[in-house]
Amino acid sequence: MLIDLAEQEQDASLEPEIRAQLAALTQQADSLKTEAMLSGEHDASSAIVQIHPGAGGTESQDWAQMLLRLYLRWAERHGYKTQMVDLQPGEEAGIKDATFEVNGAYAYGYLRPEAGIHRLVRISPFDANKRRHTSFASVSVFPDIEGEIDIVIEEKDLRIDTYRASSAGGQHVNKTSSAIRITHLPTNLVVQSQNERSQHQNKAAAMKVLKARLYELERQKQEAAMQKVVGEKKGIAWGSQIRSYVFAPYQLVKDHRTGIESGNVAAVMDGAIDPFIQGYLLRAATPDGNGSGGQPPMSDDDEP
Repeated sequence: MLIDLAEQEQDASLEPEIRAQLAALTQQADSLKTEAMLSGEHDASSAIVQIHPGAGGTESQDWAQMLLRLYLRWAERHGYKTQMVDLQPGEEAGIKDATFEVNGAYAYGYLRPEAGIHRLVRISPFDANKRRHTSFASVSVFPDIEGEIDIVIEEKDLRIDTYRASSAGGQHVNKTSSAIRITHLPTNLVVQSQNERSQHQNKAAAMKVLKARLYELERQKQEAAMQKVVGEKKGIAWGSQIRSYVFAPYQLVKDHRTGIESGNVAAVMDGAIDPFIQGYLLRAATPDGNGSGGQPPMSDDDEP
């Protein structure tokens, strides 16, 4: 209607409003396309996200903390509530490990494309000689399936240890052995929680993460068996990054699965990752798109 009016009146002043409306409609269409892709069994669930730094000590730990902030900002942008389950600070900077929940409809569906290895190239703030460093961190995303699927965990299969929490949490948290570490002996999976005030609360939080990880482990086994049957090999190995974030000598974020790029590194690091998520979901839904990530490792001198 507005376009017809502008043509009839030959009124160029309506052009900015037309462009704004077209941009809004395009964004709505993209959102609807993306939601249509979220048809996986647990896409509608909340998500549990884990971030682990790669080898490299402080460099990778700092990068892991930057990714943690990225995802917390993304969640905030989309109105999701987050809750930290476990946070292990690095000795000098950054984090050794982080586990947090993203609560809300379709959090898992949106975040599952983020699972994989994330690569950073930058001038290190920890290097007195200002050399360029490459760091890696892994992101794991699990559906919060508590209440959806009954996963039986035998008490005899668990080793439960208590320890004093090391993260900020007030005097009560730090002065009592309220933190919980659970080892699932058959799989050797280890989960922990230290951000709640009591052992009971931390045990419940850790068990939720354990159930999600056991479910994901079983799903991966089934997927691997199916891939063996059809003769395909998918997956992400350490160093085969799904995305590269280059801060120097130029600024660029590139997703290696879709080819989508952004030169606005600051915005991406502030949580603006929807183009990457949407691009992955749309590609995975095409007849010849497999949605699997992974590229051969690249050296510091390679293009992202």
